[in-house]
Order: sequence, then C-alpha cells, then structure tokens
Amino acid sequence: MSPVLANVYLHYALDLWFDKVVRKHCEGKTYIIRFADDFVCSFQYKRDAEKFFRSLPKRLNKFGLTVAPEKTRIIPFSRYQPDGLTCFDFLGFKFRWVLNRKDQPVIRRRTSSKKFRSSIMNLKQWCKEHRNDRLKKFFRSANSKLRGHYNYYGVRGNSESITRFHRIAERTMFKWLNRRSQRRSFNWTQFRLTLDRYLTVKPLVHVNRDSQLSFQFI
Repeated sequence: MSPVLANVYLHYALDLWFDKVVRKHCEGKTYIIRFADDFVCSFQYKRDAEKFFRSLPKRLNKFGLTVAPEKTRIIPFSRYQPDGLTCFDFLGFKFRWVLNRKDQPVIRRRTSSKKFRSSIMNLKQWCKEHRNDRLKKFFRSANSKLRGHYNYYGVRGNSESITRFHRIAERTMFKWLNRRSQRRSFNWTQFRLTLDRYLTVKPLVHVNRDSQLSFQFI
C-alpha cells in the first residue's frame, strides 16, 4: 500500500477507531504512533493490549485490510524493566530501555540491524556500479547518500551506529575505487587525501532536533 493510500485508509480504519472506541474501553493509559501503514500501540495494562490485539484483525478486515503476522506481536516494554531484554524495531530504529549515566531509565534508539545491513548493501552496490565515474561526480553523489543517511539516523544516542556506518562507507569506497582498472588507484594515504578533498559529509548527531518518533510509554 502506498503511503498516501495508507494514510487515507488508516485514518478512518485505525486512527479514529483507536481514539473514539479503543481508548474509551481501556482501563489504563494508551497511545498510538503511526507512520503510513506502520504503527505501534502502547498500553498501561497487558489485558488492554491483549483485547486490542484480538480486535485489530477484525477491525481491519472490515476495510479489506489484514495485519502482517510476522510484524504483529505483544511485547513487554516498560521503564520498570530497564534490563535491555525487551526491544522492538520501528521505522528503521531499534528501541530499548537502558539506564543512563545517572542510573535513570531512558529509551535508546539505534539503527536497526536489518536497516543497517540493507543500507550497507545498497551502498556497496552503488559503489560497484559507479566506481568508474569521475571522482568529483562520484563523491558528489556519495555525499548526497551519506547526508540522507545521517539526517535520518543522526538522532541522540545513535552516534555509534552512524559512525560505524561512516567507517564502513569509507572502506567500501576505497575497495571499489581501487577496482577502476587493473592497477590500484590509491593506497590509504592517498585515499585519505582524496577523502579530505571530496568527502565533505561527516556523521553528525542532531542533538537539538526533536525526532519524528515521539513516544510516550508507561
């Protein structure tokens, strides 16, 4: 389903139903976070979550929609269990409760393993296909790709993931630019000089940026 159709369908099939019906029949607090056809619901009490879990397929079926069984589940996720054992993926991030430096429970966002691997594979394929481009053109496109990745994943707490992505990206470019011909184009010293000249985008965490993923968990 396209994002536009998802927003039209699910506004009536899910959002309004959740707000007008589900919330009124829940004993505790509850929230819904949705982007296109991906959504997460949080419930204060397990019994409310189980009741919603049983009702959701019936509700969507009225609109000719179905849930994805492999993506639909109930998990415990509470700040009172900050042991890192429960987590979930949503919109390319993995969410889990951890203790910060002050021993306070906080939600940490990291690039999900699946999205990280997918981003690396896409970058490797792009470098392979464009390794014979002129260096200026190659790095102009590379900068654009890296900027897009860091703009999305550069959220507070995710510096380790985007820094790791940057290191792998540099090694990947070094590998494929050295396969432009039978002779190696660079050693690492030469390549570092090339990076300093052309690769202007660095991994950056937007510390003061409010993420589009604004969660409220009990």
